[in-house]
Amino acid sequence: MKDTEILSTFQEQDGQGAPSGAGPVLVFDACQLGVVLRAVLFVELVGAVGAMFGAYAPLDWLLRLAVLTAATLPATLAWLIVACTLKRWLGRLPEPVQYACGMALGALAGAYGCAMLAVTGLVESAPWVASACAGAAMAAALVAGLVLRAKARAPAATAARLTELQSRIRPHFLFNTLNSAIALVRAEPGRAETLLEDLSDLFRHALIDQGDSVTLEDEIALARRYLAIEGVRFGDRLHVEWALDPAAGQARLPPLLLQPLLENAVRHGVEPSEVGATLRVSTQCRGSVVLIKVTNTVPAGAGSPGHGVALNNVRDRLRLLHDVQGQFRSGLVDGVYQVRIEVPA
Repeated sequence: MKDTEILSTFQEQDGQGAPSGAGPVLVFDACQLGVVLRAVLFVELVGAVGAMFGAYAPLDWLLRLAVLTAATLPATLAWLIVACTLKRWLGRLPEPVQYACGMALGALAGAYGCAMLAVTGLVESAPWVASACAGAAMAAALVAGLVLRAKARAPAATAARLTELQSRIRPHFLFNTLNSAIALVRAEPGRAETLLEDLSDLFRHALIDQGDSVTLEDEIALARRYLAIEGVRFGDRLHVEWALDPAAGQARLPPLLLQPLLENAVRHGVEPSEVGATLRVSTQCRGSVVLIKVTNTVPAGAGSPGHGVALNNVRDRLRLLHDVQGQFRSGLVDGVYQVRIEVPA
């Protein structure tokens, strides 16, 4: 089963929590591509509305907007760069001080934008005070938005984690694995021991807190253990292919992200088929992006594809970690179901 046979149907394509009571934490994080995009769009939108005041014609509005953009764009980027550079230092300050620092940096960024206009001669009299006040106000709005986003993520991450834990400890999987081990105890005690060790590792990873992310290399190691367990159960009906790029191993993923995808592949590809199915896991590093693909053949006339709970869970957790830099696609093409994940390298 080659990836090129099905890839043509697909388009190529955060804040860290802290334990309660651990002291001051960063209330806003400007070190993400999604935050940069939202900040620039927000400032440009405000500038576009502001340019309407005093504009007597569409062309005059465009000229005013161009002048404002020449000041606000570098000022916004400067604020984001400085806020990201000082991230660790800001995280050690009390929350009110962090808010004040964000606004102070905004005032400096506003003055910087005004200086850009003055140097280029786009304005006759530089409005220093007005620019500084506008910068502080815009920074306050940005900080407030980032704080609200961070607070909204906390319960979402917790709910996703609980859902993920519940989906990992499935009684039927546990019982089937234990039954396989019992059947091997007398005939092949070595395989039975290995099977139970793999099962123990799976549950250990499901029950301990591994933080916000793990490496793709760790996820692949865990995936191998899971598929080894299922290989004992299904025998020759489960055909597994690996195509792994060593350069992609250090990409970060939410813990146990691949597990539900592999379970879906086994449940909908292998279980319903008398002859089994082929499951392929591949990774590839493409510059600053790591592409992960999980594909499986689906028998003709297979039953309902399910409710998509596991896929939605994976998509939500990926978005929580990587925001707009994490891409997720899935679909069934010519009897092959494929999941594509893109994350920063």
